[in-house]
Amino acid sequence: MVTDRQLRRSKTIQQRTGRTFHFATRLLPKRIRQPTYVLYAFFRVADEVVDGATDLPPDEQRERLERLRAEALGRKETDDDVLAAFQEVSDERGIPDEEIDIFIDAMLSDIEKRRWESYDELEEYMRGSAAAVGVMMNAVIGVEEPERAKPHAVALGEAFQLTNFLRDVREDIEDHDRIYLPGDTRERHGVTEADVRRCNPTDGFRAAMADELRRAERKYREGVAGIEYLPEDCQFAVLYAAVLYAEHHRLIRALDYDVFSSPPEVGAFRAAWLWAKTRWHWQKSKDPVTVFRAVSAIPEAESGHANHQHDWTPQAD
Repeated sequence: MVTDRQLRRSKTIQQRTGRTFHFATRLLPKRIRQPTYVLYAFFRVADEVVDGATDLPPDEQRERLERLRAEALGRKETDDDVLAAFQEVSDERGIPDEEIDIFIDAMLSDIEKRRWESYDELEEYMRGSAAAVGVMMNAVIGVEEPERAKPHAVALGEAFQLTNFLRDVREDIEDHDRIYLPGDTRERHGVTEADVRRCNPTDGFRAAMADELRRAERKYREGVAGIEYLPEDCQFAVLYAAVLYAEHHRLIRALDYDVFSSPPEVGAFRAAWLWAKTRWHWQKSKDPVTVFRAVSAIPEAESGHANHQHDWTPQAD
């Protein structure tokens, strides 16, 4: 059983490092909220091995991640509160070992990989860093039809991460020497690495950002369409998380895609206002697609269809 101390540490990590996700997590029922704190803390502990321990040589980072993998899978005892709690949650909720492996593999690739030459390459990376997160969250929630829900969970996890990439271009290049804008998109719009390093929002950079924003928005539409497969008392929290993350798109467009000069951030007042607006529409409809369409910063699908949730689907990438 997860102890109070383990839970407190996990919750503190989420409060400190994932404010947007924490807003939404608090809306989940207790049976889901507490293991979600643990799940998020596990992700952050793994991420810190790569991005928080940059003074360590790559071999030692890899060694730490492999030890973390063994502890997370219950193959090795641990004295870390987060890892011990994660072992309990994983066993209790049936988190697939395969997804844990895929996630750790993505963290291992972060040690040395700095560029993604195409969106296909980036999507392969996100299968571990984001999609696996969505699949694990489905297990924590206890989805009744996991195979039907899985592609939507994958899409929503990728949507959230794509939004983070677009929001954090400056932080990623300055702090980690990473450029997540796919190389083929940069090349198509004439964006050089030097432009990104100089934090220069050229016309080409703005166009590349607009392209990737639209790609992320197709992922949101696909992801939100699967919220209906979640337990009823979990649907609003996940929908609200999608609304909060998608709000960054409104801010990015308001900045004319210049995320270098003023990083977009959803403040507490705006988050509260979005909660009230989302709640009001939820009480009227209870359909995630209808509410997300009415409340979120994501525009209608390029096709213009709007009257039925099956029309609100992503176009091919």
